[in-house]
Amino acid sequence: EVQLQASGGGLVQPGGSLRLSCTASGGPRGDNALGWFRQAPGKEREGLACTSPSAGSAYYSETVKGRFTIARGFASNTMYLQMNSLKPEDTAVYYCGICRQPYYSLTYDVWGQGTQVTVSS
Repeated sequence: EVQLQASGGGLVQPGGSLRLSCTASGGPRGDNALGWFRQAPGKEREGLACTSPSAGSAYYSETVKGRFTIARGFASNTMYLQMNSLKPEDTAVYYCGICRQPYYSLTYDVWGQGTQVTVSS
């Protein structure tokens, strides 16, 4: 059973950057499409990005396209989300998860504990 752990959240000022990390364990290395979603208090879960198992393709929501970049780590069971030009509305708990096909649907089957990102001055 795959387990996922997100980390790297924190407090950042508007316009700032943050990089989140995700580590997957317990499953075949490199076989999963991994991605990120977030959930803010009182709001529905929002899919942000998915990357294919080979990291050959990446898909983003319109909300974050151009600001966030998803990348697979060298170890293949790691993944990152580079977040630039952060806005207060990006404040949420961020989760990494295994993406369902089709990957552009930005939906997820498995996820672990999230990491809090707060964008505030």
